[in-house]
Amino acid sequence: MNYLFPKETHGLQSILAYNGGAIVAMKGKNCVAIASDKRFGVQAQTLSTEFEKMFLVGPRMYLGLPGLATDIQTCQNKLKFRLNLYELKENRHIHPQTFAAMVSNFLYEKR
Repeated sequence: MNYLFPKETHGLQSILAYNGGAIVAMKGKNCVAIASDKRFGVQAQTLSTEFEKMFLVGPRMYLGLPGLATDIQTCQNKLKFRLNLYELKENRHIHPQTFAAMVSNFLYEKR
């Protein structure tokens, strides 16, 4: 049985067949590269080629969120809210390590 891509059941389509995406990043000497697809579609059907999956978090800091479109929007909005609260409270831009801890706490808070 293939657990990664379950079969359709009772006419319902697997959630894994929706949206998706890919984000890759690499670090070099004095440089970085980040790449993301901008495709928004359902299975083989493309609905848009301008769907943002990369978001500017601070100066020289980006967040990439692949996956289901509604999850991307929800996560981006909630993290932006927490980031704004942090910057208002601390009166400074967030450091990458602090933001990584914020994202980690956000992802694991419902577990």
